[in-house]
Amino acid sequence: MSASPLGAADPRRMLRGLRADGDQDALARAAWSIITEPGDAVAGRLVAAMGAGAALAVATEGPGVARRAEFDGLDAGRERWAPRLATLDRALEDALDRARRVRARLLVPEDAAWPRRLADLGEHAPHALWVVGERGIADPAPALAVVGARASTGYGEHVATELAAGAAAAGVVIVSGAAYGIDGAAHRGALASGGVTVALLAGGVDRPYPAGHTDLLRRITAQGAVVAETPCGTAPSKWRFLARNRLIAALSDATVVVEAGMRSGSLNTAAHAATLGRPLGAVPGPVTSAASAGCHRLLREFDATCITRVHDALELLGFEARDPSREPVPDRDLSRLLDAASARTSRDAAELARLSGLSVREAEARIGLAVLAGHLLPADGGWRRAASRPRSRS
Repeated sequence: MSASPLGAADPRRMLRGLRADGDQDALARAAWSIITEPGDAVAGRLVAAMGAGAALAVATEGPGVARRAEFDGLDAGRERWAPRLATLDRALEDALDRARRVRARLLVPEDAAWPRRLADLGEHAPHALWVVGERGIADPAPALAVVGARASTGYGEHVATELAAGAAAAGVVIVSGAAYGIDGAAHRGALASGGVTVALLAGGVDRPYPAGHTDLLRRITAQGAVVAETPCGTAPSKWRFLARNRLIAALSDATVVVEAGMRSGSLNTAAHAATLGRPLGAVPGPVTSAASAGCHRLLREFDATCITRVHDALELLGFEARDPSREPVPDRDLSRLLDAASARTSRDAAELARLSGLSVREAEARIGLAVLAGHLLPADGGWRRAASRPRSRS
């Protein structure tokens, strides 16, 4: 058997700045993320069976070191991988250098921060993740994918913003793809509410895409994370967008499609969610709107849950059925106070008093009642309106 194509590479030197350790397996997984396209099942089976380093040796040596019955398609896989294996040393050094420049981390399945939800992808799971940002990836909080068309309408963007903001305010991580349209609205809604959001890219995390969302992606890294399975330097492509969609679905406990035409890529994300057995929701639109035709198909043919408000989306995640926003409140002044509160923005007592027409003293008295009843949540020195309460997860 020939040695691994990594040869005598020093993992500690090569991974400096990307990981706290110099793990040889992590370096081999980084190499596999360069050699293969996302979701390569043959590579996934090989790495799972032999470990990333030994699998690299098999990729170089051929099927003589592995039973053909176990690794059906290995010969074809070696043909696919050969061009990139030939330039692996240079490509790996370049990807790692680019990652250091944008302060990315390299995560592998053995890491505590690895998102366990990805195990449901089986042999199609990523070999590694390249991550910029610290929050949302291994967060035990529930995660909701909010996706939809790039060519969205004002209606769709408004709904996406409100859904994401309300869910994020309730402690839900918002996952999307950073594209124009619905994806961007979802990320902005989560950010506006002070919540956590994760963006999945189809290219390297060092190549913001679309370019018009460079500032948005920078804000996401400060309040969540930007993630890719392809190494730094990789350009996004149509195929990689489709492959990326499986990660959006897998990283989320449920998926909501806000707007989608009949050929929208977000329907591909919905299909992955259904395949994984994750709850699926769709927002209805005007029956005359081509932008909502895909959502209507999901509702009609794929048993998607009809989503018309934040509470509906939270129910997909297992939040309790009680909806404080629709329960009667004890008095008219408390109702005015709650009308003045926002699910997206924290407001202090003085601002709530001004918007509701109450005195500061009256507002403060009713804020306490509202918090006890679960209508308001303390946040950033003020209060936000609660969308619902999660069930206990103990």
